[in-house]
Amino acid sequence: MNLQVDDKGRLRHFLSIDGLDRDILTDILDTAESFAGVTEQSIKKVPLLRGKTIVNLFFEPSTRTRTTFELAAKRLSADVLNININTSSASKGETLLDTLRNLEAMHSDMFVVRHADSGAANFIASHALPHVSVINAGDGWHSHPTQAMLDMFTIRRHKKEFKNLKVVIVGDILHSRVARSQILALNTLGTSEVRIVAPRTLIPAKIESLGVHVHHDLESGIRDADVIIMLRLQNERMKSALLPSEHEYFHLYGLTEEKLSAARPDAIVMHPGPINRGIEMDSQVADGSRSVILQQVSYGIAVRMAVMSMAMRSQQGSGGQE
Repeated sequence: MNLQVDDKGRLRHFLSIDGLDRDILTDILDTAESFAGVTEQSIKKVPLLRGKTIVNLFFEPSTRTRTTFELAAKRLSADVLNININTSSASKGETLLDTLRNLEAMHSDMFVVRHADSGAANFIASHALPHVSVINAGDGWHSHPTQAMLDMFTIRRHKKEFKNLKVVIVGDILHSRVARSQILALNTLGTSEVRIVAPRTLIPAKIESLGVHVHHDLESGIRDADVIIMLRLQNERMKSALLPSEHEYFHLYGLTEEKLSAARPDAIVMHPGPINRGIEMDSQVADGSRSVILQQVSYGIAVRMAVMSMAMRSQQGSGGQE
């Protein structure tokens, strides 16, 4: 049973790209396209979720993700509750399930969950009341599906379609929940070729099974690429010395204008953020004409509006609590 879709195949929870077909991912992108226009208007609100309560339940710090989720919910006219876990009962020993039940008792309709433990969002979704939707805002090393979809939206906006693209993901693949979600989304949407570039110590075992070509040299890896996605070094998740030094990493894997010349002339450069300048890329690239990094942030609002509205549409249509 797929926890993420209802019996009519509509999005119920958004926990992972895994298990969702191309039609649902395309529907998310198309719905986000309709909301992208809303975010550019002087009055940015639509009444789709008026009267609904959305809880941002972040057990792990995040500024960019939490803020865009909050803006997305408010632009859908929902009421938003931000829970500061550091000062909540969870920090005093309350279990995750107790926290869930107390928030449900406040008539919440959706939980946006970010947690350091893989599977936390799935756990909450499997125990939530039938009318409640759960959106995964990042769990452990497992998944970050809305980040992947805003990246897909950015690519589609600039490249129109996926079938002829060569997309390269560069950096700390081993510790990146974003990379896993991106790879699944790119392949589900029919991307021609997905490559990863990283030192051997930062590549998971059997990563080829996800449908990627592995490179250990940056310039050969990005040759003729249409899209280059740079990833942050997840130093906080590294248990041992997986790299000689950050300086050496930049020398071998940091993106510069000179190295970028190996890609196609119209290649775009992306990064889920936050950027470590001088480690993953230099400022000339980050701020250059081929960078679409700030556009990714803007598109994140439209994509998260799409996911929220689709999940709540499913709950309302199935006779859930109004």
